[in-house]
Amino acid sequence: MTIEEPQGSLTIVGTGIRVAGQVTIEARAYMEQADKLLFLVADPATNYWIKKLNPTAESLETFYQEGKNRLLTYNEMIERILSCVREGGNVCVAFYGHPGVFVYPAHEVIKRARLEGFTAKMLPGISAEDCLFADIGIDPGTYGCQSFEATDFLVHNRRFDPHVSLILWQIAVIGEIEYRTDQLYSKSGLQVLVEVLEEQYGLDHEVIVYEASQYPVCEPVIERVTLAKLPDAHISGISTLYVPPKVGAQLNPDMLKRLGIATSKKAYKEMEESSTS
Repeated sequence: MTIEEPQGSLTIVGTGIRVAGQVTIEARAYMEQADKLLFLVADPATNYWIKKLNPTAESLETFYQEGKNRLLTYNEMIERILSCVREGGNVCVAFYGHPGVFVYPAHEVIKRARLEGFTAKMLPGISAEDCLFADIGIDPGTYGCQSFEATDFLVHNRRFDPHVSLILWQIAVIGEIEYRTDQLYSKSGLQVLVEVLEEQYGLDHEVIVYEASQYPVCEPVIERVTLAKLPDAHISGISTLYVPPKVGAQLNPDMLKRLGIATSKKAYKEMEESSTS
């Protein structure tokens, strides 16, 4: 008689940014019905809510340690998740925000689980970027949108267009590869970022330090400062930098003609004016 090995499954979900209120109906169902629920969130209220939702809930936060390499921490989280999947049953892992946005363990554990023959999938969630568009009032379709992790943006000398909206993530930990709680943010890293952005925007260009609201009773943080004053702004571990585009992006007359868009001088002039407004 052949004894079948237990077949587990893995579903990665997001809790959104605000406590409980931004969890999708689908994500909540998976969290409630999971045989094992693991999670990593950013606030104690969500932590408490998840533990009430499913008695098997286990936080992955215990893998963080002062001065410990972040990649080592993430790999330990991945191995813990996989160990639960290998035991069989439906395993659900809930991450803060969108589970696929700046969540290395989520993508990596799905990849490894599938290589081991398990069913694994990710459900979408509400990210800090979604909140940013709503709170600041930005339509990414107007000028386009560029998005980079701040350290990656600097060390890889990323090419970017100053006439397109620029979003830089994790500006508090530029150059930091270890988990640290003894400082609010890396001021020296921010100063390097300012020097790089100054070349394209100038020090008088206004930027926005943004933090999505985690609680319904609180307003988001929207601090407008010049680029020169950025290192002295209020920065926390969840701060994101939004750099508005410079006006004056040039239209391509030949491309407009190829596409049959500007058929008259008047129409061409109106398009030029709209691109600089």
